[in-house]
Amino acid sequence: MSGTPYLTDEWGIEMRKVAMVTGATRGIGKACALSLAKAGYDIAVTGRTLREGDGKVPSASAKDPRELAVPGSIETTVTAVRALGREALGLQLDILSRASIDQVLDQVLQQWGRVDVLVNNAIYQGPGLMYRFTEFTQEQLDACLLGILVNQVHITRRLLPVMVQQGGGTVVCIGSVAGVGPPPVPPAKGGWGFLYGASKSGFHRMAEYLHLEHKDDGIRSFLVEPQMTVTDTMARVFGEGVRSLVAAGRAFTPEITGEVVAWLVSHPEADAYAGRLLSTPTFFKDNGITPGA
Repeated sequence: MSGTPYLTDEWGIEMRKVAMVTGATRGIGKACALSLAKAGYDIAVTGRTLREGDGKVPSASAKDPRELAVPGSIETTVTAVRALGREALGLQLDILSRASIDQVLDQVLQQWGRVDVLVNNAIYQGPGLMYRFTEFTQEQLDACLLGILVNQVHITRRLLPVMVQQGGGTVVCIGSVAGVGPPPVPPAKGGWGFLYGASKSGFHRMAEYLHLEHKDDGIRSFLVEPQMTVTDTMARVFGEGVRSLVAAGRAFTPEITGEVVAWLVSHPEADAYAGRLLSTPTFFKDNGITPGA
C-alpha cells in the first residue's frame, strides 16, 4: 500500500483519503488531526467536548476531586481542519460507551465509505487516572481499562476488515512514557498514577500484534511515544508552571508528535518503523529524516 495521502481509482481519478482521530479536541489528538490535514487527509474529528467552553477534566487528587475547565472542542478542531483546505466531520464520541463508538464508526463509513488512517489517541479522562495506588476505586480501574485499552481494541477490530477490503490502511497508537516505566515522582507530586501506566502498558502491545498478524494484509501499524508532552490539560491539572519545562528542554509540545504521525502515514518508507516503539521528539533526528522533504 502506498503511504501517500491520495488514491486513484481504476480510471486514474483521485480519491479522497480519510483519517479518523480519537480524542481530537485538544492536545496530541488535535495536533495529529491538523498535521494529517496538512498532509492531505480529510479528518473525522472525534472526542467528548462538542463546543468550546464545555471541556472538563478531573483533578489529580482524590482529596480534591474537582472537575477543571480546559479549552478545546470538536467544533474548534473542525474549523481548524477546514481552514487548511480539507474536509472535516465532527462527531461526539464517548470512549466509555460501546454504543457511542459504534454509532460514530457507522457515521464515518456512511459519510466517506472508508478509513485509511486510524489514530488511537483518546483515553479515559475520569477520576482515579492520576490517583495513588490506594486511592482509586474498582469502578475507576474498570473504566480506565475500558477507555484506554478495551475500547481502543474494539475500534481497531471494527475498522480492520474495512481497511483490508479497501486494500490497506494505517493504525497509529499514541503511547506514553507511562506505559514504559514508573514515574519519576509520585502521582501527588506530578507523576502519573497506576491506572494510567498499567492501561497504557497493555495498549502498547496492540501495534506489535497488528504488525505481526496483518502486515501482509496491507495494514501498517505504528506505536509512537511522545515522552513528556505539555498539553492544556496537563497545565490545568498540574499548574501553568509545567509549560516552562518545554523551554527548559525537559518536555515537548503536541505538534512534534503530530508531525511524526503525519510523516509515518504519508511515506511508504515508514514501513521500516512499523510495529515497534518510536520516540517522537527524537524520531527525525535519530533516523536522519528531514520533515517535508
